[in-house]
Amino acid sequence: MVIPYIIAALVGYLLGGINSAIIVGKLSGVDVREHGSKNAGLTNAVRVLGKKKALFVLLGDVLKGVLACVFGIVLAPDTPSVMLLAGLMCVIGHNWPVYFGFKGGKGALTSVTVLFFADYRIALILIGVFILLVALTRYVSLGSMTGAVLLPVFGIVFRKGLDFFIFSMILAVMLVWRHRGNIQRLIKGEESKLDLKKK
Repeated sequence: MVIPYIIAALVGYLLGGINSAIIVGKLSGVDVREHGSKNAGLTNAVRVLGKKKALFVLLGDVLKGVLACVFGIVLAPDTPSVMLLAGLMCVIGHNWPVYFGFKGGKGALTSVTVLFFADYRIALILIGVFILLVALTRYVSLGSMTGAVLLPVFGIVFRKGLDFFIFSMILAVMLVWRHRGNIQRLIKGEESKLDLKKK
């Protein structure tokens, strides 16, 4: 039973490392990690590249999460924890991509994609919380972190079991840790707000 986990972890990580924000940026002659918030993720791609190009970033981040989870399901259809591991490693690959000097994004979008495979009910609730907070504050980071903190809580509410709880705790801690700079800027009142007027 160990082999499927090893394969799922490796494939998930390598898929996650295909960072679409970096790729789309480089195709446009820009390294998103050197502009805006310097994060290789969707929000910074919107700021630096504009909405049209950021759409490809969104599709890429979602697609790799889907592929990782589907691979885990196909590899071990009777062992959900294999899929959870593949998805988790996909997020880790996104955050620390081997192809780009281990300097990637924060993994929020890929995380919620994986969460849909783990439990679509929790995913939908957290997306609702995210949309509400961003609509009220325009702070994407605040919406992402709040969703991350609530993930393990809803795992308990829905009685998802130990595997899901471990998965959700790792995701939550990782996402909040990746947003530590945003936390400091939020406290200082210096955090950038989402601006969808950029073309």
